Amino acid sequence: MKIEQNKVVEFSYELEVDGQVVDHTTKERPLDYIHGTGSLLPKLEAHIEGMEPGDKFDVTLSPADGYGEVDPSRIIDLPKAAFEVNGEIREDLLVPGNTIPMMNSMGAVIPGVVVEVTEDSVKMDLNHQMAGKTLHFTGEILTVREATEKELTEGLHGEYVHTCGCGGGCHGGDCGGCHDNEGGCGHDGDCGCGCH
Repeated sequence: MKIEQNKVVEFSYELEVDGQVVDHTTKERPLDYIHGTGSLLPKLEAHIEGMEPGDKFDVTLSPADGYGEVDPSRIIDLPKAAFEVNGEIREDLLVPGNTIPMMNSMGAVIPGVVVEVTEDSVKMDLNHQMAGKTLHFTGEILTVREATEKELTEGLHGEYVHTCGCGGGCHGGDCGGCHDNEGGCGHDGDCGCGCH
């Protein structure tokens, strides 16, 4: 069976960035998704469309085809007081390179990386951790099958069932996909529906 719209696909992969493997799955614990629902990066999904179990892939995505370029407007300075918990500033969290969950204006949680800490402020980078990176995926298609009606309605793992500010479950077409490779919104929570 070939990979096409509404097929459930399992594949193993390795993601290499700057010559280092930064993510991978195995044949025993593959990645699975419903094809055509925006669950994968569009260029990766387009590359494997039409493949069958046993086919191998090797694709390199530019930053524009991956998670975009680094956006300077997403590097912000926040007052140290924003990191106060129970009246105390969490200095232990404010270490350059540390990732801290942040909330955007829509109430969505997005990861922020501490860039610099001064006496009064903290510079945070809210870009996706893979922004500006060239992504090299290699892998193998393991299984392809028809999605059930329940999977198409509720999501492969029930991800469309929750309710949110857009009046219902987060549907693949509404946000361009409900999750990226890390289980978060593929658009860092800024997809406009407030789902994430």
